[in-house]
Amino acid sequence: MPASGGVTRSTLRQQIADALRDEVLAGRLKAGREFTVKQIAEQYGVSATPVREALVDLCAQGLLDSDQHRGFRVHQYSVDDYRRMVEARMLVVEGVFRRRATALPPRPPAPEPGLGVALVSVRRRGEAAARAARAGDLDVLVGYDIRYWRELGRLIAANDHLADFLHRLRVQAWAFSVPHLRSERDLVGRLWSGHVDLVDAITRGDAEAAVTVVREYNAHALEWADRLERPERPERRGGA
Repeated sequence: MPASGGVTRSTLRQQIADALRDEVLAGRLKAGREFTVKQIAEQYGVSATPVREALVDLCAQGLLDSDQHRGFRVHQYSVDDYRRMVEARMLVVEGVFRRRATALPPRPPAPEPGLGVALVSVRRRGEAAARAARAGDLDVLVGYDIRYWRELGRLIAANDHLADFLHRLRVQAWAFSVPHLRSERDLVGRLWSGHVDLVDAITRGDAEAAVTVVREYNAHALEWADRLERPERPERRGGA
């Protein structure tokens, strides 16, 4: 049975949104870049309708701004925006782990039934992200890091609204970070690589250890934000 026009258009809309989001995250579509529906439709050889819908979706995700007269523009985040993203996700993630810790009766940490199995694929993504971070391979890191946190968020939060909120913040944080990180002369060893430590803590059922890893991660990101505002300092560690 052939796919309906609605299904085809919806799939095309998602493909275009994914492709443009990847361009933003890779830093190829730079902040402030303007374009129209017609330009994108011609670039991908498709009609205007799925393109317009895809661009509206990306506006809802905070990656694009819409101007009724000029089309669309890649959103430009400031260092303060980035800092607020980090602070927001810090509050949510720590709250999730604290809730899990207080929900358990006092006893030595133990893994929850079935959670360890579900974390196996998350750990594999975390291992790949950590390797890319240690190697300074930004292109590989961004993809694995986003998938790692999205999958982990759904498992730990057990709340799709919270997981989606955290995912949106992470995508926005990378959209801000990548152009700055690409200007670094050497990223080897400068990117956060604690993905596996966090999975191991969760697998053990050790909420306190997990909170410690998350705090170190966010402190790392906030320190990097501070250093972005002091470019005269030669050492800058990257984060997202």
